[in-house]
Amino acid sequence: MLEALLLFAAAGADGVDPIGVAMDRYRAVESYQVTLKSSAAGESEIIRYSYKKPGFVRMDFERPYKGAVLIYDPMKKQVRLWPLGLKFFALTLSPENRLVQSRTGQRVDKSDVGALWQNVKALKDNGEARVLGHETVDGAQALRITVTGRENFVVDNVHRFDIWLEEKTLFPAKVVSCGADGELIETVLFEDLKVNPELAREVFNP
Repeated sequence: MLEALLLFAAAGADGVDPIGVAMDRYRAVESYQVTLKSSAAGESEIIRYSYKKPGFVRMDFERPYKGAVLIYDPMKKQVRLWPLGLKFFALTLSPENRLVQSRTGQRVDKSDVGALWQNVKALKDNGEARVLGHETVDGAQALRITVTGRENFVVDNVHRFDIWLEEKTLFPAKVVSCGADGELIETVLFEDLKVNPELAREVFNP
């Protein structure tokens, strides 16, 4: 908590790297749960997302496929998909299969906040990051940062990230991605965050 307060107090000061601090904080996270509300190309999704190291992922869909469940096992490198939420009907797929990728092409095995930070860092290393100030997101204080690639440099088709870091956790509260042409790719809200909840192995093996 003190680290977060110092970060926000020093935001914009020389030598302070909010992205680096947030990445360091994330490395200590063993598990988390969050509700993801995303919108892209006029369509929206609501997913309850659960993550546990070294890469277990569970997605419980609220919209548009209410009741569907998707689980990724990093040991087997397989995705199990229950399209109707029925235990007796499941598909086993590769994470490369388009059926289990997002509308923007994001793979389930690269869907956690750590993967986001890797992309942000790659863009920052080949461009610049700027602190834009403090704003409120979903009733909580957040630090807004923009990261833009140099010239037309992109990472997974993203040329610019706008990121709102939540004050208490240093997790993203909101992320907006745009292409090299400035066109909006996706907006994602992170709500109801729980950091390091107890997640039994059964959560990822129903």
